[in-house]
This record gives sequence, structure tokens and C-alpha cells, in this order.
Amino acid sequence: MTGLKDVLRAAAVGAVLLAGSCAGPDRDGTAFTDPSVNHPISVEPHFAAIKLNFAASEQGLLPDDAAKFEGFVADFMSRGSGSISVSAPQGSDSVAVLRYFGARLSEMGVPRGRILVGTHEGADKRVEIGFIAYTASTKPCGDWSENLGKTYDNTSAKNFGCAVQQNIAAQVADPRDLLEMRPSDPSDAARRAVVIGNYENGKPTAAEKTKDQSGAVSKVNKD
Repeated sequence: MTGLKDVLRAAAVGAVLLAGSCAGPDRDGTAFTDPSVNHPISVEPHFAAIKLNFAASEQGLLPDDAAKFEGFVADFMSRGSGSISVSAPQGSDSVAVLRYFGARLSEMGVPRGRILVGTHEGADKRVEIGFIAYTASTKPCGDWSENLGKTYDNTSAKNFGCAVQQNIAAQVADPRDLLEMRPSDPSDAARRAVVIGNYENGKPTAAEKTKDQSGAVSKVNKD
């Protein structure tokens, strides 16, 4: 009887060892299937600039350059970091040029504390305007080097999720949002005073609905 027990025990141990030899390594798969790990989005600063022809004593900016200037300033207001710089060519008109662009930037909503002015030497007589912006990008896609027919470990292809990451990098309005959360805008002080006043007086604090926002629940036929 003892010999039979030993044989059964040995057979059980052998079965466990055989099953263990067939099992693959224990992987959670996170590092291999998460596109943000295999194709991380990098955010890097760069200097965005335009150069415009300007004549302080004549008509100023030409219509095409004026449109470029307005679009560039709008871009700065939406995604620019820090200050916007204006560099005029050295000469007798440099003060007038800088005064003109400083006034235009202020009219377009740029705080004066974020406007930097200066002059530059050289043969280029155009006015250069620039600011620091951020660009989001990923590594190039298209890595199909592995044999997709031999995925014994059931992991995703190296190229998996790359296009999604590139689309996110291309569509994000402000790449700085991928680095850190921006502070919230201050609450409306006037609205806050109204809500608190209504609450203290026992009145409804929600905004009144208009006729367009009103509605009624229709009857349901139970037949």
C-alpha cells in the first residue's frame, strides 16, 4: 500500500511540473499594450516668429502683412508662453516702429507687461515678432519589423496605438496642457453674490429657465 501511495505522489508531482513547464511568464501586459507607454507624446518649446515689412513714414503694414500680424498675435494669445517680442531694425525710425507695434499689441489685448521691444543689426530691414510656443509630437509610426504571425505571447504589435498618439499630439489645442493643469479662471463675483443672497433669503439659487427650456413629460400609454 505504501508503494502505491509513493507512486501516486510522484505522479502528482510530475503532473504539476509538467503543467508549470507549459505555462508562459506572468505578465500584466501594461507596458506592451498601452500606447502612451510605447509611443509617448513629448512636448518641447520652440521660438515661433514672423518677419514683416513696415515703413513708419508711409502706409505702415501692407494688407497681407497686417493679416499675418493679427493671426500671429491671436496664436500667441491662445498658446503663447511668457512674452511676445518685437525687434525693429536699427535706424532713425526704430522708435516709431516699436511704438506702433506696442500700441497695436495693446489694442489686441496683450498686456503691456508681456511686450518686449528691441532692435537688431544687419541687412534685414524687416520687423521680427516672436514668442515661445510648445509643440507636441511622437516618434514616427510604421514599425512593422516584427512577424505578426508569430505572437505566441499575445502581445500587441510595436506600431499599435501610434497613430492615435500622433492624432492626439496634432489636435491638442495647447500642448502645455499635457505638461501640467492650467489654473482655473476666477469665479464670477457678481453671480456669486446673487447666489449667496438668494440662499440667505430662502430663495431658489438656480438660474431661471426660459420658455424655450421648459418642457412637459408626455403621457405613456399603458395599454
